[in-house]
Amino acid sequence: MNTTCWRAVWYVHMYTTTRATRLPQFFGDNEIVIDVTSLFLKIPSQENIQCLTDCKAWKLDYDTFQMLYHTIPAFNEWGRAWMTYALHIMKKRSIDMVSLSALQRYNQLIVSKPQIFQFAPLKHIASYLGVTDTSLSRIRKEAVQ
Repeated sequence: MNTTCWRAVWYVHMYTTTRATRLPQFFGDNEIVIDVTSLFLKIPSQENIQCLTDCKAWKLDYDTFQMLYHTIPAFNEWGRAWMTYALHIMKKRSIDMVSLSALQRYNQLIVSKPQIFQFAPLKHIASYLGVTDTSLSRIRKEAVQ
């Protein structure tokens, strides 16, 4: 499913072979939620998308998406700009996961997506940050000081 949401908090998650949940991304107000690989390669997604709040969502199937892309020049331009932005965000997250401390990633999340802390369970925030629940508890105490 590829959707966009208003006034909502979504997360993308996947299960490992041990059934542990891994969260590669949170999404908030007015962000587009797309599994790019699934959409463009027309393959089943390995991720699940779940909304943590009530929202209004629109769904586009592949054929409709392609029709819009090829018949509306502004949609095509927007799509290229959005893909560039999405690639930048994914690359930045990848770099941040290895170059920033867990506390720095936590503080960055507070600034960039404060609504996450209202709606997401702490275990999901810990997974997103790449830490254990226990480590997140320590990080939260450290951040307050």
